[in-house]
Amino acid sequence: MWKSLRFCMYWSVVLGIWGIVVVGGILAYYAAHLPPASEWAVPQRPPNVRIVSANGTLIANRGDTGGEAVRLEQLPKYLPDAVMAIEDRRFKYHFGIDPIGLARAAFVNYTSGRTVQGGSTLTQQLAKNLFLKPERTMQRKMQEVVMALWLEWNYSKEEILEMYLNRVYLGAGAYGVDAAARVYFGKSARLINLAEAATIAGLLKAPSKYAPTRNAQLAEGRAQVVIAAMHSAGFITADDAKNALFNPAHVVTSHNSSSGNYVADYVMELLPGYVGSIGEDIIVDTTIDWDMQQAAETALTSRIAESRQEFNVTQGAVVTLNRSGAIRALVGGVDYRKSQFNRAVYARRQPGSAFKPFVYLAALERGLGPNTIRRDARVTYRGWTPKNYTKRYYGDVTLTQALAFSINTVAAKLAHEVGPANVARTARRLGITSSLKSNPSIALGTSEVTPLEIAAAYVPFSNGGYGVVPHVVRQIRNEKGEVLYRRSGDGTGRVVRGDKLSEINSMMAQTIYGGTGKRALLAGRPAGGKTGTTQGYKDAWFIGYTSSLTTAVWLGNDNNKPMKKVSGGTLPAEIWAWIMETQHQNIPIARLPGVPINLAETSPLQKPGTAPARRQPTFVTAPQQPQPPRPAVQATTAPPRQNNNSASPLDLLGRLFGGG
Repeated sequence: MWKSLRFCMYWSVVLGIWGIVVVGGILAYYAAHLPPASEWAVPQRPPNVRIVSANGTLIANRGDTGGEAVRLEQLPKYLPDAVMAIEDRRFKYHFGIDPIGLARAAFVNYTSGRTVQGGSTLTQQLAKNLFLKPERTMQRKMQEVVMALWLEWNYSKEEILEMYLNRVYLGAGAYGVDAAARVYFGKSARLINLAEAATIAGLLKAPSKYAPTRNAQLAEGRAQVVIAAMHSAGFITADDAKNALFNPAHVVTSHNSSSGNYVADYVMELLPGYVGSIGEDIIVDTTIDWDMQQAAETALTSRIAESRQEFNVTQGAVVTLNRSGAIRALVGGVDYRKSQFNRAVYARRQPGSAFKPFVYLAALERGLGPNTIRRDARVTYRGWTPKNYTKRYYGDVTLTQALAFSINTVAAKLAHEVGPANVARTARRLGITSSLKSNPSIALGTSEVTPLEIAAAYVPFSNGGYGVVPHVVRQIRNEKGEVLYRRSGDGTGRVVRGDKLSEINSMMAQTIYGGTGKRALLAGRPAGGKTGTTQGYKDAWFIGYTSSLTTAVWLGNDNNKPMKKVSGGTLPAEIWAWIMETQHQNIPIARLPGVPINLAETSPLQKPGTAPARRQPTFVTAPQQPQPPRPAVQATTAPPRQNNNSASPLDLLGRLFGGG
């Protein structure tokens, strides 16, 4: 008996040695087809760009991975535990290859008659993802084993697990657990709960099949399998498992349509000019105020959704800048998922009468004044005959009346007097960067501009007459805190003289306090602005400002089809007022040059075509009508419609001229 036992032991050792030799030879053969070991190196993870608001709120992650690289110690323990429980329970004990796991998988697959379990360890999976092509050949499998052994020799278990969690593909374009957590749950992987961790770990078997955004039932069922495996492996208690099973993960998808994506795309287009090529994870600190961004998005999307059928309006854009030109809110469209085109930055549209302030400023700078009289009558320049929105003429009017009620003939006369080229120079001096045609029709805004540039060109009216360069990036830093770029420098200097600034502001205030933009009235806060409507109702604008913020609102259709009588004084003015009321909630009321804070002491603007008033008015009181309550920043309902059932004569006049 002992002789037989010794015989078996002897041949077992011999066969074992020969087995090792054979396997070693096979591995050596396939390893010979790899580059020299001295050249082996873990490739750098594609860099992530973390884009945050001025108050630290994450706007978006950009880059090939879609998420940040997170340290193992930053993750909740049950996330790596979930991955090990379902993919490689013996990860901490094997040397890159798990003979026991391979034997178990082979036995289960043989007895089942099909492939039920895989034998690859996490280290092998990482090796495949890092170094090899996804092909099913014996050579690739043997090379995977070689590279797994190399990883185990050169890196600790913690480093291998961290690399794996930050690089593995988890569906929906997400590489790494942080990207997956943001895609499926709208949060960092640092903040996920047990059920969410189990859902992410469950994706490893087949990301596209078990993605919760594709099949919630399959994803939940797979998560239950992971939770059971975690309990079986001793990673969680029975109570933990029970709680996770009764509180499954809930998928969040609304963040994909957030207007913050327009901001993120814009930032990514600017980055190369600031830091060149990106070779590491970086953080971009923007000028965006997240509360203002949400207010702008909610006002625009809600109002358009409410008005789509009635007014045939499908798109819009909003830009808000502060006194220095910093972009505080930027909404490039109503639904990022459906259209990624950033209308706020790149849509070139005719501004219509919203361009007139540059015409009037050019006239003021050449000696005319707010009370200068010009006759509203038919006029023709080079075969072009401008017409008023009302199809009527009103005789002698002041320049203030002409601007407030958007009288086209007077604007055309002023452009002719000062010269279209001078009007174009004035607009460019204030911030218009698009090409302007120096012809008579420049007075009515026939040259196309973007919402961002015309908003920036209005900022000097609010900040004391100083030109600005619109900007969204404050600084760029790496994960170590090293600053790679910091914005410095001022704008373009003074572009409007103080006396002329007061005059143009006093005139533009009348647009809101009694002219075509009266729906943009802000309760108790000095403001100025201008409506804009293009021919055939293809574009509708309201651009206005206080001493703190300037906001431009554009509405229209991408296919250039006309809206149903949407003028700048209707929906755009209402949206502008709703946004500005919300954005100013924590901003003190401040003086706007040329516009008194106490509007009750001023006089109503005289209607064009009526008998002269006893004294020439400069300002106008706000119409005495109830004001809607200021909406909360997080409001999700549309801005209230104005009540037009009971209107004063001044209101009726404003409606009559509402097309400006």
